[in-house]
Amino acid sequence: MPHPDRIVRMKTILARTGLSRSTIYRKIAEGTFPPQLKISTNGAGWRESDINRWVADPVRWRPEEEAGNGR
Repeated sequence: MPHPDRIVRMKTILARTGLSRSTIYRKIAEGTFPPQLKISTNGAGWRESDINRWVADPVRWRPEEEAGNGR
């Protein structure tokens, strides 16, 4: 049985990427960083698998739909 994809929050993203909060939001707007998922009224997070893919190759990262894997 596959493991469900964890949702990680901003604090984890900052530690994993070494980027600042403002750089992360700028990259999301540019389409060069995984977008957030709304998880509650005032909360958001990211799929851990998307962040792992970005960390593995930040220069060539593209959303899953564009990469041809479809989600």
